[in-house]
Amino acid sequence: MEKKNILTYEGLKKLEDELDDLKVNKRKEVSQKIKEAREQGDLSENAEYDAAKDEQRDIEARIEELEKILKNAEVVLEEEADKDKVSIGCKVVIYDCEFDEKLEYKIVGSTEANSLTGKISNESPVGKAIIGAKVGDTVTVETPAGELQYKILEIQRSN
Repeated sequence: MEKKNILTYEGLKKLEDELDDLKVNKRKEVSQKIKEAREQGDLSENAEYDAAKDEQRDIEARIEELEKILKNAEVVLEEEADKDKVSIGCKVVIYDCEFDEKLEYKIVGSTEANSLTGKISNESPVGKAIIGAKVGDTVTVETPAGELQYKILEIQRSN
């Protein structure tokens, strides 16, 4: 059995839009590039043809990957997220006890995770540790650098 891909509605929409763009626009663009490269004659030494074929292969691989993700998607409705404890689809403000700073994260499935935008996976070390915690709880996170402690300050629905 394949692993379920947990997504928020926002993440699902983003992947569906990307898939649609790849199928509708990018496929046409790359097929036009291939057609133009073929019209130049000898394909054995045609760099444009090779580049277009590589791009086509990349597009088809991404389409296949997105279809697989969406086929096994489980959407978490953020408005149904429990505000009493940390769960997927909620925003959480935590206090890093070691570095004396507040951090804000949105808890998402691994497919959507992007630490640069403040989205952490429920499967990440911090995500795993804080799932199920309540405001006021202090959780310990095992990391290669040692144990880190975070206090849950606030839990809110992300929308």
